[in-house]
Amino acid sequence: MEIWKVNGTYWKYFKAHYYLDLPHPPAAEYFVGTVDGELVCHVAVCPLFTANAYRATRLVVMPEWQGAGVGTRFLNEVMQYHLEGEGRKGHKYPTFFHTSHPQLCNYLRRAKEWEQTNARLFGTNKNKSRASIMKTGKGMPGSKRKMTAGYGGHFRAVQSFKYIGK
Repeated sequence: MEIWKVNGTYWKYFKAHYYLDLPHPPAAEYFVGTVDGELVCHVAVCPLFTANAYRATRLVVMPEWQGAGVGTRFLNEVMQYHLEGEGRKGHKYPTFFHTSHPQLCNYLRRAKEWEQTNARLFGTNKNKSRASIMKTGKGMPGSKRKMTAGYGGHFRAVQSFKYIGK
């Protein structure tokens, strides 16, 4: 497999295989993995500098490649790249990653390069998130439009992991 740092336009090839419909993550670096020129996997890595870390998101492995182990090897290589300071601004930071995929959670829990940091067996309260956004001034106070943004409100079991390296 070859790993390429690309721009966000490659997402269109993977979007149909991703379970959420979200806007592009801000300030993300995008990576794809190819085998013999064929697009196999994708991940975006965003700065999370308030936590001295990065955050990986949008991991997609094309259906015909799932279960072959290429996705986890790809993910580990991109996370190691950031841990070694090759990512944004040269920071040698760990990367956080959230997933609800049972087999991926099992792999990450067993892998020595990863440590589990959290596990939620149900979704979070979207109303609480919405109120927090309004309180921090990022909402639309005084606006006639109703605030509908917020995170959570789903019923997925989400587990969190931190890449600590080889």
